[in-house]
Amino acid sequence: MNKLTLYIASALFAVGLSACSTYLDKEYDISLAEDQVFSNEENTRGFLANIYTNLPDGFSGYTNGQFLGASRDCMTDNAISYWNVHYYHGVLTDSYDATNHPLLGFWSDNLSAIRKANQFLKNANESVIGNVEKSGDDNHLYDRNMAEAKLLRAIFHFELVRWFGAAPIIGEDEEGTPIVFDLSNPGAMNMERTDAADALKWIADQCDLVKDELPFRYEDETQNWGRMNGAAAYALKSRALLYRASPLNNPSNNSTYWTEAAQAAKDFITANNKQSNPYKLYNTGNPDNDYYECFVTTPTLNDEFILSRSTWTTNAIEVFLAPCGFSGSLNSVGRTNPTQNLVDCYETKNGLPIDEDPTYDDQNPYANRDPRLEQTILHHGSMWGDKEQEEYRAVDVSTPDGVDYQELHGGTLTGYYTKKFLNNISFKNPTTPIHAWPIFRYGEILLNAAEAVNEAEGPSAAYTYINELRERVGMPDYSGMSKEEFRERIRNERRIELCFEDHRFFDERRWKIFEGQSVSSETGKPMYQQYYNLYGVTVTNPSSPSYEYGPADAHPTRSFTSPKNYLFPLPDDEVKRAPNLGQNPGWELSASSEEEVSGTTE
Repeated sequence: MNKLTLYIASALFAVGLSACSTYLDKEYDISLAEDQVFSNEENTRGFLANIYTNLPDGFSGYTNGQFLGASRDCMTDNAISYWNVHYYHGVLTDSYDATNHPLLGFWSDNLSAIRKANQFLKNANESVIGNVEKSGDDNHLYDRNMAEAKLLRAIFHFELVRWFGAAPIIGEDEEGTPIVFDLSNPGAMNMERTDAADALKWIADQCDLVKDELPFRYEDETQNWGRMNGAAAYALKSRALLYRASPLNNPSNNSTYWTEAAQAAKDFITANNKQSNPYKLYNTGNPDNDYYECFVTTPTLNDEFILSRSTWTTNAIEVFLAPCGFSGSLNSVGRTNPTQNLVDCYETKNGLPIDEDPTYDDQNPYANRDPRLEQTILHHGSMWGDKEQEEYRAVDVSTPDGVDYQELHGGTLTGYYTKKFLNNISFKNPTTPIHAWPIFRYGEILLNAAEAVNEAEGPSAAYTYINELRERVGMPDYSGMSKEEFRERIRNERRIELCFEDHRFFDERRWKIFEGQSVSSETGKPMYQQYYNLYGVTVTNPSSPSYEYGPADAHPTRSFTSPKNYLFPLPDDEVKRAPNLGQNPGWELSASSEEEVSGTTE
């Protein structure tokens, strides 16, 4: 086990989590003055390592189980949180404003991270770090560290764009000096934001600056796993240009944007294929388990993970995901409940949507389905539990007395629980497995390529990317479709392949799937094509189960106002300090609302 970094560990131990990394092995004292940091090699290294702590991490909510302890897919049509006080419900119901939602912290968190990256780029000293030619990963170390910081800065800019749309570009000034705003000046950030499409192009250009300066993959991943590498730069460029080409940011459907996005994904694949140790799908030849195992096997040995937020050694994720009937020294609460909408996305083994396959039986609904269904979602009858501790049994979500149905602190509102990322630990004698959040993984690259190539060149050139994913789980290849037909299958494939990885929230929006639909207008469609209405299943007679499909037990409908809900609002206090930033459409506070917030209403 590598040393824990002081600045991560102190926060995580308080909630029973720990994080370890192969490179964050130096304590960094944030009280040091700038000249003390950058005149010392270890302090400089610590400063750079500290910037990595701001990387996006879908597991971070589990450090706040009361309000955020579930998947962020609970803000989408993929899942509902069982726990009523989780902040995700506010997004589903549009019951928050620019003053009162904790996820608005993504604004200040990413701006702070950008500032740290620019501090490093402005002040890091080549003579302190060293920049000599060496064999191995530390060749021209100063150049590599500077490239790392630039790529980190690009990722933080991307996070601003995908949550908030148009974003300030905080790179270099006219003299080429990295911009570090004076924190004592409240108006320093009073600048106009750059249109989202232009900001995404700037991010892609930043990737071009560093993607071939960094090792595509480190030789010594024991020490460097989790560091910025060339593969991450290629991956970020692919994602940024895909978002730029999508309807939300490309309303005129500029075909050049799709061509550039397609080329970026192809460029990753081309560069990867040249490597002696390329990234690839986790595939042991077992289609009934490889997809699940990809997310619970030792992440540092997983060739599918391109970049992760470091590793977590914790069983908190198991507590918050496992069905509520598993208990012992730990008691599970199972608060991420997949919807019937998501379950119905999984095709039959024949490669057909369930409403198009006459062999599908809604009273034997989980038989002969895409193997990823069993590897992602726990349903009535799923076998789960530690065999050695005699906890192995069938999940029972039957009403009203099923052991896994509902309890005071946990349960299911839909008849389902989340299996992805869930290690099958004992709750009587629990262990603490290792988890890693995939920021980029190879499966996403294939999906990016399929989507962009289909739009730029047509389906015949795009099938190969999707079929590689389907072959891993033994699903039939796609062929013979129109561009429009294949577009829908790509979107469905992306939904199930990337579910619970913080993609669905943004995919829903960049595709603008809410347009032309409403709570009432979509009710005649298959559940997997409904986005406003959320469904579940009620199971009765557990020994010979009967399945009845209907609205979820809570939050059966979503609220979505266009264009307001395509983006998060900027925090109101930030807009007041820097009015040139402007507020996103629909989120402007009325005068009465502002008075209520300030407590001055009579």
